[in-house]
Amino acid sequence: MSDPEACTFDRSDAPAVPLHVIELDALDGWLAAQTDAVKAWVQAAGFTGARGQSLLVPGPDGGPAMALVGYANAGQRSRRRYMLAMGAESLPAGSYAIASGLDAPALEVECLGWLMSGYRFDRYRKQPPFAPRLKPPAGVDADKLEKIAAAEILIRDLINTPAEDMGPAELEAAARALAGDFGAAIEVTEGDALLDANFPMIHAVGRASTRAPRLIDMRWGKSGPTLTLVGKGVCFDTGGLDLKPASSMLNMRKDMGGAANVLGLARMIMSLELNLQLRVLIPAVENAVAGNAMRPGDILNSRKGLTVEVNNTDAEGRLVLADALALGAEENPDLMISMATLTGAARVAVGADLAPYFTDSDAVAAALDAGGKDLADPVWRLPFHDPYELKIEPPYADLDNAPSGGQAGAITAALFLRRFAGEGTYAHFDIFAWSMSNQPGRTRGGMGQGVRAVLAALTPVLKL
Repeated sequence: MSDPEACTFDRSDAPAVPLHVIELDALDGWLAAQTDAVKAWVQAAGFTGARGQSLLVPGPDGGPAMALVGYANAGQRSRRRYMLAMGAESLPAGSYAIASGLDAPALEVECLGWLMSGYRFDRYRKQPPFAPRLKPPAGVDADKLEKIAAAEILIRDLINTPAEDMGPAELEAAARALAGDFGAAIEVTEGDALLDANFPMIHAVGRASTRAPRLIDMRWGKSGPTLTLVGKGVCFDTGGLDLKPASSMLNMRKDMGGAANVLGLARMIMSLELNLQLRVLIPAVENAVAGNAMRPGDILNSRKGLTVEVNNTDAEGRLVLADALALGAEENPDLMISMATLTGAARVAVGADLAPYFTDSDAVAAALDAGGKDLADPVWRLPFHDPYELKIEPPYADLDNAPSGGQAGAITAALFLRRFAGEGTYAHFDIFAWSMSNQPGRTRGGMGQGVRAVLAALTPVLKL
């Protein structure tokens, strides 16, 4: 897996090179306070403060006296996150300490981007390291940022691991390891025991696989408000009998991205010792093809008692989430959140970069929007549009898992889930959980999405 130390601050006694973060329009002012030798070096090197630029400035002994990183201008920064990490990628190995150029809000986000740039998934092949290390700056909660980065490592490692090595049993093992690290309790219901425990839709989706389906139930915390996180754990999705084309299966290792994200969020909550009572529910399955696979047209019972007509076996995520949400709702938590790589419609609506979410609570929405901006984790509210309820009501059952028509797919999926979430405060995230290319702070592959926004929102929403 990845090296967790690579995503931490350099707390050694090694001397650090002063690092100046320079905006495009601020270079002349900064140079005016420098020596003639520094001015000449910077101008000769063609450094302007543009995004992605970095420059080492030598001292009298030939060693680096300082480093510069371009911070572009406000307009360019609004179009790309983690500008500091972008410039730092071209710095040589060594230790650096930010000396000027960042105010407090930007400093936190940029430092987090630097830490996450250290991530490399090297389980199967050695990857070149991100060599520059950053000293913890004054005024930044370095411990908190490291704990957030550690949770991001967990999310990325889980998603990046291929399904051969990350099936339902391995996902359970990861949850058990996390529970062990923080003293959480965990129970797992597996295989045919799901029927006895009244999780019929989790069983129906996973029964065709040789890898037994299961429901993972983790609890932590003894006091404070109650929070339940539900994550879609479809460890691989063939589409079932409504088989996906080969091209659509290539990234299906990430179909457990909701589960990975709620485990990462749980790690943040537990490591930061937030005063709340946490429950994590993960239906972990593989949607496979066999003689006992669920069929299009089947009508399934659910834990809540609602019947569901299966009009597409490739719309399986909402089925497993529904049973888990119904279980969570039985305790009426103060806040319940589901996260899932649920619909292609969400990607069509907002693309891969935004994490769309649904909630009926304006207070929750305001807190999520603010948290996403503060921690560079953009989210976007979509509506629980009640008139579309008619789309998920078929002739022969209470609900339809895949209404025809092809419109408003993300909304109808969210409305389906809301039917099982009870009467309490609920939010659902339809995430992508994947970076399509290498970017500063975001290597290609699995990624956390929406979790930092949720973390920031918990304090105002739950009044922690």
